[in-house]
Amino acid sequence: MKDVAVADVRTDASIARVIGDYVALTKPRLNALVIFSSAAGYYLGAQLPIDFTVMAHAVIGTTLVAGGAAALNQLAERDTDAMMRRTRLRPLPDGRITPAEARLFGLVLSVAGLGILAGRANLLSALLALATIVVYLVIYTPMKRRTPAATLLGAVPGALPPLIGWAASHGSIALGGASLFAIVFLWQIPHFMAIAWMYRDDYSAAGFPMLPVIDPGGARAARQALVYSILLVPVSLIPAVVGVAGTIYGGVALVLGVAMAALAVRFNRERNDATARALFFASITYLPLLWIVMVIDRM
Repeated sequence: MKDVAVADVRTDASIARVIGDYVALTKPRLNALVIFSSAAGYYLGAQLPIDFTVMAHAVIGTTLVAGGAAALNQLAERDTDAMMRRTRLRPLPDGRITPAEARLFGLVLSVAGLGILAGRANLLSALLALATIVVYLVIYTPMKRRTPAATLLGAVPGALPPLIGWAASHGSIALGGASLFAIVFLWQIPHFMAIAWMYRDDYSAAGFPMLPVIDPGGARAARQALVYSILLVPVSLIPAVVGVAGTIYGGVALVLGVAMAALAVRFNRERNDATARALFFASITYLPLLWIVMVIDRM
């Protein structure tokens, strides 16, 4: 009986590891932001009272699409992931999941997500989600190996989740939805530049021409981080101007934007790991706080 119990424990542990590996393919930390952003977008675009059933379908559909795209992206980049310290233990380069399994998993998630959006939300949200997949996998992923300009293009699918949520409830993009997209688009550049600087050796080893790789001094990366951080300040105020949120949000957005721009100025003046890390942590704090305040201010 003891041997059977031990075998059961080992089986349970194996199943848990397999599930964990498949979850890892979806990039769960990134997907957490997708869930938050799409939910905020739906709420901000909706007329009261909120239809929480449709909202749940919109968020689930967006999350599945994002998870499927992430899995297919890891499939495409499994060779370069194996060359980088921070990604070499992902399920595909480490051999814990086969390429065929990852491909099927990614396709199933993507198709399921598109189906939920089209059938339970609306066609516009599904088309925006499809655009996310196409731009991310067909254009951005191969472009990463050729030019640092891929970072700007990659910010497009990254900025679509709040717009998908908005479209699912509002039925059109409108200025409010476009402002949410613009905020996330601009926010991603200083966020990406901080990451690119901190992991420049990894990107260099994998052959990715990120700005800190082709310009080791970091001047171009720091300049982009600064320019987009400054642009983010006025753009982040648009939701307050067009009535998506109120004056409380506007005040908080101004303070957060100026604080992040100040850290980008510091990174521009002192290009080192400490200033890049400070900008990175500010960026991952900035967006959730912005969504929270925007949603609360609209209640």
